[in-house]
Amino acid sequence: MAQYAIIMILAGIGVPILAALNARLGVRIGSPAVAATVLFVISFSIALITALLTAPQAFAQLASAPKHLFLAGALVAFYILSITYIAPYFGIGNAVFFVLLGQLVSAALIDQFGLFGAPVSPISLTRAAGVAVMAFGVWLTQLA
Repeated sequence: MAQYAIIMILAGIGVPILAALNARLGVRIGSPAVAATVLFVISFSIALITALLTAPQAFAQLASAPKHLFLAGALVAFYILSITYIAPYFGIGNAVFFVLLGQLVSAALIDQFGLFGAPVSPISLTRAAGVAVMAFGVWLTQLA
């Protein structure tokens, strides 16, 4: 379990770096949409190479996958486009704060109802307090 936590911490570290780099690229070239496109081309290339090296047979299963599962790609595009457009004006910290707030609420609801096949983990008073404390802590980081 520790290795999962470490990987997710590294992914979390990468989110504001990604936002800052891509937002800056968008400003520098004068098009957040082009900056996002470049990010997706690089991401796609890395993901494709990884998939071809680790599980090329999985591509055959795509046709039978429920179509609503492909919404995840649209959500990634929305996130990347929105943070690339908004962060230069709103600030990386503010943008990531609201992303984290949305993630906390969404994750709690997904767990509460077992949405999308997630294990059910009801929102207890203790868990709700934990989410509130996390949200408050993230908010505190933006005061200055």
